[in-house]
This record gives sequence, structure tokens and C-alpha cells, in this order.
Amino acid sequence: MSDSDLTVGLIGAGNIAHVHVTAWQALGARVLVHSAAGAEELAARYGLEFAPTLDGLLAEVDFVDIVTPSATHKEIALAAIKAGRDVICEKPLALRASDAHELSEAAAAAGVRIYPAHVVRYFPGYVAAHEAVLEGRIGKVAVARFFRQASSPAGAGWYRDVARSGGVIMDLMVHDLDQARWLCGEVTSVYAVQSPPNVDGISPVNVAAHVTLTHEGGAISHLRATWGVPGTPFRTGFSIAGSTGVLEYTSDKETGYAEELQGESDSGDLLIPESTLYESPYLTQLRELSTALKNGSTPRVVAADGTAAVYLAEAARVSMTTGRTVDMTTFDPAGVPA
Repeated sequence: MSDSDLTVGLIGAGNIAHVHVTAWQALGARVLVHSAAGAEELAARYGLEFAPTLDGLLAEVDFVDIVTPSATHKEIALAAIKAGRDVICEKPLALRASDAHELSEAAAAAGVRIYPAHVVRYFPGYVAAHEAVLEGRIGKVAVARFFRQASSPAGAGWYRDVARSGGVIMDLMVHDLDQARWLCGEVTSVYAVQSPPNVDGISPVNVAAHVTLTHEGGAISHLRATWGVPGTPFRTGFSIAGSTGVLEYTSDKETGYAEELQGESDSGDLLIPESTLYESPYLTQLRELSTALKNGSTPRVVAADGTAAVYLAEAARVSMTTGRTVDMTTFDPAGVPA
């Protein structure tokens, strides 16, 4: 299916923008690009149209695809919503649960939709696990483990500033927080630790976070996210144990996936997995989301999922700071520092 009748406004020109551009071009969409920096170069490289101003871009497009640094998502999304444009937004939807709720409410009031790009829901291994759990093939889920590691992006740029990135939990683990909820159900409690800890709002360059979630159905999930030393290979995986079976997956074991540094960068920034056997999950994701925007169907990830992931990440950071388990049935993140 082609999206050649759609005009997409891509906002941002960093590493992940290259992956999104490739997907949009495969779908045949017209792409305009605007960014605080790098948009002209990105447009020239891929044959896109350069939009000098955000207002100019919003006037021409059917919807926007936001791939900017996390701290800018809310402001840009609100501008798009005000202009009556639907929104696809890279994770996290926002850095605070209250901001994610505000975006959802603003979109609903304006009659537009906002979809968070939680691309892991489109990776074949995780899709297969979700289907197996729904079909009851491993019985009732009891214990699940998720891990995700990457070469640290925190050596340079904005990632070390927790107020701008949310740290390793909001930036990297947010994928698995979404997966834990998708595969194991709603969460009732959160406990988190991080080593080394953040100091004065600055994340260590190399850091590991561990989070334990208790789910409504009684399942327990354990999540680990690591920003490793430069050159650390991107790896992710899970083990989900149920009453009658176990599902296991590791990205570097006979899956046909190769991990490559995107954007021809030598900074050790943002390792992104690229499929070698299957269609790119980024392409699958953007096709599904754009189709939903076009015909009103419901994709597998909606605004409420993006908000829930931010809510869990925020609770994890509170637990990490206080050393206490957070009760999600009463947790109110209002007033919690970013």
C-alpha cells in the first residue's frame, strides 16, 4: 500500500530521522522536513523538501512525525495540535506523565490523534510473544524478564541532563516498560534502583537501572537497561515464564538481526537495530500508524499507551530517588522534579 497521497512533516534531523525518512520513502509519502539544525542537509541527502519554519511546514502537511530530542516533544506536538494536525511522536511521548496527559487531552479537544512511536511493538520477536501470551500458549504469566543495552549516548550532547532526556530509564528502558505492560498487564507497584546514581540531575555516562514491576494479574516483571561503554553492542531480549511454558528471545542469537550505528556517526551515539530478514519494524510501524490516521482504524499503540509508559518511568525514577516501592494505585507524579 502506498501513502503517495499523504504529505508528512518530519520534525527533527538526528540519527532516528534517517530511519523514519527511509520508511516514509518506502511508503511513497511526500516528506517535508524542519529542524533547529540539520534539516537542509537531511533534505538534500534524501531528496526531501526543506521547510524553513515550523508554521510553514504545518500549513502544508497532513500530519507530523516528531523525531526531536525528548524535552521538545510537548511544545512541538502542541503546536501541531493547535494547527489541527495529527501527530506521530517518537518515544517518550513527553518527559512527565502530566505533560503526556495534556497532549492526549489537547488532541482529543482538537479532534486530532496523537500516536507514540513505540517501535518495539513491531519487532517480530515481541509480536510473537504478545500473540503467544494472548493465545494462552504458556498459561498464566508468572515472571518476566526484559533487558536492553546500548553504547551510551551520554558521553556527549543532551542525554546526561536528566531534565532533558529522563536518563536511562526514560530514554532506553521506556521501551521495556511498555512491553512489560503490553505482555503482563497493568502495573500496581514499581521499585527501581540505579547504579551509579544521578548526581545533581546529571546521569553517569555508563549506568545500569533495574526496575521490578508487580502486575494486576499477579505477574512480576524485572527490567534492566544499560548505557554501556562506547562500542557496547546493542542487545535486547526477554524471558517470559508462565504456568505451562516459557518464551525466550535474545536479539543476537540466530534472529537475523544486525545492529548498526545509524547516521554514519563516530560519536557512539544511538545504536539502532536494523532488520536483515524481515521488513524494517520502523516501516511496519509507520505504515500502520499512517493507515490509522488515514482511515480511522486503531493501531496497536495509542496515546494512552505512550502516557502509561511515561507514568511508569516517572514512578521508577521516584522509587530510585526515595528507595521506596511506589504504589501505582495511588501514585500522583504532580510536583515530582523532572
